[in-house]
Parts: sequence; C-alpha cells; structure tokens
Amino acid sequence: MADIKAFKAIRPKEGMASKIAALPYDVYNRKEAKEVVKGDNDSFLRIDRPETQFDDDQDMYAPCIYEKGRELLDEMINDGRYIKDDSESYYIYQLTMNGRPQNGIVACASIDDYINGVIKKHENTREEKELDRIRHVDTLNAQTGPIFLAYRHNETIADVVARVEESSPLYDFTSDDGITHKVWKIDSEDDVNQVSSAFAEMDAIYIADGHHRCASAVKVGLKRREEHPDYNGTEEFNYFLSVLFPDDELMIMPYNRVVKDLNGLSFNEFTSKLSEHFTIAKSDEVPEPKNKSDIFMYYDKSWYKLTAKADIINDDPVKGLDVSLLQNYILSPILGIDDPRTDKRVDFVGGIRGTKELESRCSDDMLIAFSMYPTSIHELFNVADANLLMPPKSTWFEPKLRSGIFIHEL
Repeated sequence: MADIKAFKAIRPKEGMASKIAALPYDVYNRKEAKEVVKGDNDSFLRIDRPETQFDDDQDMYAPCIYEKGRELLDEMINDGRYIKDDSESYYIYQLTMNGRPQNGIVACASIDDYINGVIKKHENTREEKELDRIRHVDTLNAQTGPIFLAYRHNETIADVVARVEESSPLYDFTSDDGITHKVWKIDSEDDVNQVSSAFAEMDAIYIADGHHRCASAVKVGLKRREEHPDYNGTEEFNYFLSVLFPDDELMIMPYNRVVKDLNGLSFNEFTSKLSEHFTIAKSDEVPEPKNKSDIFMYYDKSWYKLTAKADIINDDPVKGLDVSLLQNYILSPILGIDDPRTDKRVDFVGGIRGTKELESRCSDDMLIAFSMYPTSIHELFNVADANLLMPPKSTWFEPKLRSGIFIHEL
C-alpha cells in the first residue's frame, strides 16, 4: 500500500507563478545560476541556489548560504508573493511539450514507503550530493523541489483528473522553453478520498527523477524523528513533496555519450574490436535509433550505425538495456572506461540537446559520440522491481518539473 497524502501547499499568489517558477537547481552550474537570477527578484532559483546572492569566492556550502535561502523564502511569503492553502488538497500539474500533455498529481509521499521499498529506486545516490539538499530542506523547514514519481495507469485517478481539468486552472502559463504549465486543485472530499484510495491500492511507485532529492528529504525526516522521539507518524516531516505521473503519459529521451579518445587505438583497430559484437555501417539516416539494440556512432564528421549481434542481446533487466550494451561491450572493454561515474574521458549529453550537440562536442573537446535508443519507462519499472540498479545516466525525462510552484512546509 502506498501512502500518498494531500497537503496544504504554499504556492504563488495569482499572477506570480510564471515569474517564480524555475527549472530544478541541479540543471545549472554556479555561474549559470547566478546569471539566470541577475536582476530577477522573483525567480525561485534564488532560493534553490542561494549562493547566487554572494560573491563567487564565498563557500557555497557555508551555513550562511542556507540561512539566506530561508530569509528569501520568508520574505516572499511575508510580502504576499506566496499564499498558503487552508485545506489539505491534491493538485494537478499538467506540463505540455510539443503538444503532448502529461498530468501529474502533486502530493506528499511517505518516507516509510521509501524505506520499505514501496517507493522503488533504480539509481544509487552519492552522499556528498545529498548533503547540500539535506541542509537546504532542514534550514528552510520546507521541501521546495518535488520528486518526480511514476505509477502504472489507474482509471480512478484518470477520471478524477479529467473531471477536474474541465474547470478553470489556478495557473496557466508558458515558460521560456515553450512548455505550457497548468495547475488545478483537487479539494472536494470525494475526489480527495478517491485519489487517496487509488494510491493506497498500489504496491509499487517508482522514482523517475530526483533520487538525490528524495534521499535527502527522507534523511531530513529521519533526523526530525530523532529530534522528536514522541512523533506519531502524521507530522509533515514524515512525508516529502512529489509529483506522480501515470506511466502512459511519460516520455523518456535518450542519454547520449561522448568520449575524449579511442584509448590509444586507431579508428581501424577500434572498429575491428567493435565488429566482434556489432555490425557497422556508414549511415546517412537521421542518427537517432528507431529500434532497441541500435546505436549511432559519430566520428570524424561521419555517422555509423551499430547493430548489436544476437549473442549480446540479453533479457536481464539491466544487462539488456541499450546503455548497458554500450558500457559492457564498447566503453569498458574497448575504450577502457570502467567507471563512467568518475572517468573524465566520458561525458553525458541529455537527449533534449539533440544529435547536433554530439557533433559539436566532437568538434570541440571530444572525439567520438554515441546516440542511444531511449530507455523505456517499463524497462525502468522492471529494473526497480528486480531491486537492481541502472547504469548512471540511463534516462532523461522531459519536460522538467518547475520548482517554486509548490512548497511543502515541514
């Protein structure tokens, strides 16, 4: 049973959502974040990345950074740019990209479901990446960036969503990247109960994106439990802010790879080794694989189509992923990249940037690129259900959830 509950959101007042909403904190480096918020006193990125309010030589993990984030949030609440709903509600967050809408339920998920495996993960997390968000959530006493969760399509929830979306939205705006954002409130007692009951019948919900934010939120909850040994489980710190999407509305884009060198091999030597497990053909096709187990490779201003031979096709949830075929039969044994998490010779390029970005990187700082077939949402489910982990950077979800539209106060 999944414990997904309604909550009293802190959210932008009417007319402010488009000014406040910001892309997730981790899509920017420090310099980019500072440039985005320059002269903008409304962008939520100021709160998500409060080091942008300091000189570049300031330690971005110092206590004063997180205290500044709290100060900025309090300021926006106190001056009326934010309002707090007085009843526990669910919300619908619809994002439309290239004419394709996806409809998420904004809610709070239980940290116990994460601990007990009802909320399933497919990636490991790194402690150093968690610490920043632990401090951020703990100091702000609020969760500001929702976790992107997925569930198998449910008719009851779909019916409630369709009915509520017939009314006027709370927010309706198009961001600079062309994504349309709409929000509705689900606050009738009957609808809230239907959504709660539908989630309660699910035995699994999946983290699609935001593993580090999720792990951080859970650790803050556990910290608060230690600080309040008389807790009863209903306190807000036992839950974390989430947006839950049905699997049939999600789109995963490929996560492509670029590599700096051929590990001391000539191109002929490299392709000779490659041909043991792949057929190789120069290609004039659009270099975006249409079939699983196909990979497009860019080298010296030419594209090549690689097709995996039958002997390496695998039904294993992880070994059968296209990113695993690339890692296990090309990157590691031929190019010597055994740990892509730490090897500086490989970099990852989100599919939203397109294959032109791969060509550009090969003209700039890299030598060879690989255009991948995207991992499917059901492959993600299969990996998580088997309690296995994907290789790093296996999925790229679009569109990205905005931060600052919903705040969950602890």
